[in-house]
Amino acid sequence: MTSKTIHYPLYKKEDTDAFFALFQNNLANFVVIAVTMLGMGFPASIVFGKVIPGAAVAVMAGNLYYAYMAKQLAQKEGRTDVTALSYGISTPVMFVFLFGVLAPANALTGDHELAWKIAVGAAFLSGLVEVLVSFSGNWIRDRLPRAALLGAIAGVALTFVAGEMLFNTFSIPVVGLVSLAIILIGIVGKLAMPFRIPASLFAVVAGTILAFALGYQSPTAIQEGLANIGFYPILPTLAPFEGMTYLFGSLIGILAVLIPITLYNAIETMNNVEAMSSVGDSYDVRKCQAVDGAGTMIGALFGGLFPTTVYIATVGSKQMGAGRGYSILNAIVFGLAAMSGVIAAMAAIIPLAAVAPILVFVGMSMVGTAFTSNDKKYYPAVAIAMLPYLANYVMTRFNNAAGEVVSNISLGIVPLGQGALFTAILLGAMTVAIIDRNFKQAIIFSLIASLLSFVGFIHAPKLAINAAPDYTIGYLLVGVLFGYYAWKEAKASGQVEVDRKVAA
Repeated sequence: MTSKTIHYPLYKKEDTDAFFALFQNNLANFVVIAVTMLGMGFPASIVFGKVIPGAAVAVMAGNLYYAYMAKQLAQKEGRTDVTALSYGISTPVMFVFLFGVLAPANALTGDHELAWKIAVGAAFLSGLVEVLVSFSGNWIRDRLPRAALLGAIAGVALTFVAGEMLFNTFSIPVVGLVSLAIILIGIVGKLAMPFRIPASLFAVVAGTILAFALGYQSPTAIQEGLANIGFYPILPTLAPFEGMTYLFGSLIGILAVLIPITLYNAIETMNNVEAMSSVGDSYDVRKCQAVDGAGTMIGALFGGLFPTTVYIATVGSKQMGAGRGYSILNAIVFGLAAMSGVIAAMAAIIPLAAVAPILVFVGMSMVGTAFTSNDKKYYPAVAIAMLPYLANYVMTRFNNAAGEVVSNISLGIVPLGQGALFTAILLGAMTVAIIDRNFKQAIIFSLIASLLSFVGFIHAPKLAINAAPDYTIGYLLVGVLFGYYAWKEAKASGQVEVDRKVAA
């Protein structure tokens, strides 16, 4: 179709409603990031001086580029009703990076600055992987069973998201339980809140008011929050490259988080772009995956540590009649909010116990999705893929003394927790192959597990040759066992074919 010159407005009144919907989504993520990191003990200088501005850069870059893509599509198709793609920090992936990358790095190093650098390095690599996946994402997706991929992510959701946040919910029960009840009533029960306030917002407001009214949150918190108002310059950093040296060294286990969660993010982008195509705006999926990866890398170069994605909420923006202006305004507002300290102020005033129930629900939803997105016969694969992260949770929560502390429980906890997501995916994939009677595929996964054990990606504290010999041999023997059943299946299939021919 030949392009023609049209007037595609920079901003129109329909963009206003779409902006507030997108702004609320992104703002919630930014506040959760700030409150959670402060709760982990990270200093404000890192949270508000580096992470929030860096995340804002990623949001700004992606929103502005998607506004540009919308203009291109409008010009190409000669339409003025094109809606720019909604874009921001991927909420599920954000939790995985908070609790599956940043928290373990912080626990294992005991150094906030170093943990931040490691997480920023991981985010940069994740963005790079997504850019590469944009060329081959379909090929990889077709070869990784969904039950294994989602089961592994559900393991993070169960332990570091829902579990950890439920602990925080119960730390101040008067605040946390009320907020949790509001989330369950409004989101799970789908009942309206007073004055039609969104349940998540009502939970945070009610929890915060209770915390101040009952003395769990001091009035000085408001002063501290307002004191955070100031100027936070957006500055580039070499932290991603410093952090990478640890990811390819002693903290190689954290690197194992990247591939599955990046694939998840790439698939999320693919699904959401395809959803927009179904309502009339067809964007290039591969280009969008590349943009999301590039946005993540740009954010990391300014201190941000969270991958970005196209939001499913774009369909809602399309229904509102939005164009590209809401995306441009979102970029401008978040840049200003990050640099002025508005997000810092909100994070200081809102107690973690008021926000935690929202994350409990998100974790619950991620676990539920892992099951509902798969056939019932694959539930065992989802379940076994979740389990390695229980070991990883115990291991990281006991910090560097993990080996001594948990040895009386089981000698298998630490090695199972090392490279947990790789182990989870491989165990889940083997289980899927067994369920499908595809033992040739099961052999491939067992050999991959043996190789990863040999070089130290899983079941070992660092990369090395012959890093985990017992596991290397164990997976090889499992491969032999799968080979026996592959032979039996082939033999039985051959006999059936012979019998069919005889009967004919």
